[in-house]
Order: sequence, then C-alpha cells, then structure tokens
Amino acid sequence: MAAGGYVMPPLLLVTVVLWYALGARWVILRRGSKKNVRVLLRRYAEGRAKAPDGIVDQAIVQGLRLARSGRAPLRRYLDDAFAEYHGDIKRYARTITVMVAIAPLLGLLGTVAGMIETFNSLGDMSLFSQSGGIAGGIATALFTTQMGLVVAVPGVICKSLLDRRQHKIEVDLAQIKDLLIAGPHSAQES
Repeated sequence: MAAGGYVMPPLLLVTVVLWYALGARWVILRRGSKKNVRVLLRRYAEGRAKAPDGIVDQAIVQGLRLARSGRAPLRRYLDDAFAEYHGDIKRYARTITVMVAIAPLLGLLGTVAGMIETFNSLGDMSLFSQSGGIAGGIATALFTTQMGLVVAVPGVICKSLLDRRQHKIEVDLAQIKDLLIAGPHSAQES
C-alpha cells in the first residue's frame, strides 16, 4: 500500500467492488440445466424435470404456467414475466465496466504522481535523499501503473466471459417465448 502512495486506497476499493460485482454476476448468470431449451420445455411440460436451478429453468416453469393459464395475448404476459429475468442478467454489468475503466486511470494517476515526485527531487537536488528521491518516484509510478493493469486486465477477461453467458441466456429466453407462443406441438419436437 505504501509503495503506491495515495492512489492505492482508491485502487484497492475499485478492486473490491470489481470482484464483488464479478462474483455476484457469476452467481446471477446461472443458466440452470445444460440441456437445450426444447428438451427442457418438454421435460418440464411432462413433469419429468428436476427443481428449477437457474434463470432458464425458472423462466421455463413460469412460462409454462402462463401458457397453461390460457391468458391471451400470451406474448405480452411472457414479456412482462420475463422482464425481471432480463433485469437480473444485466445487473452489475455497468458497475463492472466502470470499475474496469477506472483501474488503469487510477494507475495512470499514480504514475503522474510518481513522476512529479521524481521531478521534484531533481529540482531540489535531493537525488540521494532518505525519502527515495528519483528511485522512490519511479517506483511509485511503475507500481501504480502495474496495479491498475493487474486489476483491469482480469476484469476485462471475466467481463467478456460473463457478457457471453448473458447473451446465451437472452437467446434462450427469447427461444422459450417463441416456443411457448408457437404452442405445445413445437415444444414436443426434439
């Protein structure tokens, strides 16, 4: 913490918020069963499926309940019922994006602060002072840059994985709606 100067506490906070959001989003984006939507629809319709475990499973159970209720127009009721799922799968996405963007900027701020410290020691001719002089300023500059990137790069990789998972769930939710609206004959096909 001391090596990075005053930039390290905010960078540590960004790290904690980023990894909390990534972990929460990972849990939220549980799909449920790995089977395709048609198979799951058929199994749930026949009562042969296990208890719903993830978003897709829950959406199928809720969609089948709405389809069996005979409400018309079914698309409107499905859209309303699935709106909560669409909100859930987008939760924390913006937070992750912001934290991934802030981390390298905080690293850059630390770099600038370290370079200012270096140039101040050059101006004071305190090159070999107890406070670190040039070496201390450069160390601060490099350390904060490194920490900003160490926080941001894994965040970007995890974010892209989670965004792919989100997209897959969105496609599955749309497919569930389409199959339920098309009627029981399309859900029975394999």
